[in-house]
Formats: sequence, C-alpha cells, structure tokens
Amino acid sequence: MTQILDAIVCALRDLFQFKVLWIVIWPMLLAVLLWMALGVAFWDTFSGWIASGLTVIGVQAWLEGLEPRWVANAIQAIMHLILFVPLVFTTALLITAFFAMPALIRLVADRDYPQLKREHGGSTAGNLLNAVLAIGVFIAIWVMSLPLWLIGIGVAVPFIAATYLNQRLFRFDAVAEHASKEEMKSMFSTYQSSWWGLGLLTGLLQFVPILNLFAPVLTALAFIHFGLARLANLRQI
Repeated sequence: MTQILDAIVCALRDLFQFKVLWIVIWPMLLAVLLWMALGVAFWDTFSGWIASGLTVIGVQAWLEGLEPRWVANAIQAIMHLILFVPLVFTTALLITAFFAMPALIRLVADRDYPQLKREHGGSTAGNLLNAVLAIGVFIAIWVMSLPLWLIGIGVAVPFIAATYLNQRLFRFDAVAEHASKEEMKSMFSTYQSSWWGLGLLTGLLQFVPILNLFAPVLTALAFIHFGLARLANLRQI
C-alpha cells in the first residue's frame, strides 16, 4: 500500500506543473466536445437506446404515466447525464493513454529515473491490442452486469469497471518503453494486486467532483511512477 500511495503522491506533485496542466485540459475538453457533437447528431438514437433499456427494467412505463410531465422529463434528462459522464471520462482516459502518455513518460523518466535503460519491451501493436482488450472487457462488465441494477448491486459496477480499465490500460503503457518483455511479464505477475489497488484508488477519483477533471492524467502519472519505481527496484538500480 505504501508503494501505491507514494505513486499517487508523486503524481499529485507532477499534476500542477505547467507542462502537465495543458495535458490535463485537452483530453477532457476533446472528450466533452466529441460527445456533445455525437449527442446532438444522434440524440434520437441515444434516447431510443435509453428508452429501450428503461423498458427492459420496467421503468419506462412508470415514467410515461408519471405526472407532472416535467418530473418524468427531468428523470430522463438525468438518465442521459448518467450515460454521458462515464462516456466522457472513459474517452478522456483513452485519449490520455494513446496520445498523452509518451509526453508524461518522458517528463517523469527524464527527471526521476534517468538511469533506467530503455528496453522497449512493448510495441505499438501490443499497445493497441492491450487497449482493445481493455475496452472490450470494460464494455462486457457493463453489459453483463445490467441485471444487477435491478437488485441494487449494480451501484458497484462503475467502480469495478473503472478499476479494471485503469489497471489494464495504463500498466502496459507505463513500462512498455523502459522494460523488456520478460521484465513486463514479471512485473505484471509480481505486483498484480498492487496494479489493481492503484487502479481502484485512481478509479475512485472519477466519481469525486472537481478531482474527476484531473483523473485521467493523474491516473497516468500514478501508473508511470509506480511502474518505473518497480522496474528500478527489479534492476536494483
């Protein structure tokens, strides 16, 4: 746990550097603009999907008979918002993982781990495959857990899904440039519980107002610090 907390503290320290602040802003801004544009263009489609989902769980009929109508409309608007916010944060995470990670890795590695030799154990193809698998399982968790919302257990799903996505998406990128393939396998196995613990703590930030705006980049920085520190220990540098 100490190693996880150390990584998060280092990430918080780096978060407010001038170079990092722009990286904090643009993935979230781009994600918001993207989903706003898609929401406007496909509003009827999205509304139809939400109505179908509410029909399946028996809520739509109740909403249609609810008076006054503005209450029902407000509830439906909240449903759209509940769908919109996770989509924005997930998209911002993906943008950060794909496009911002190289800059963040250089910043952390050049300053805190200049002695680490780059073995390039990861590859672009490996990164893409890892991201596809992470997104696929993330979506599967949401789809398969839909019945759980009927019995109240579904409230745990966002935390489980965020934890999985964070640890699977960022652990690979954090060490792919510096570790060899053998070192990556060893680190993923040896520190498996720690990767998940870091994924959980950073995933929780996505549900804290204000802090969630910084969550994608803070998550990336935390995984970079944790991964490079563990790699340095592995090599006994």
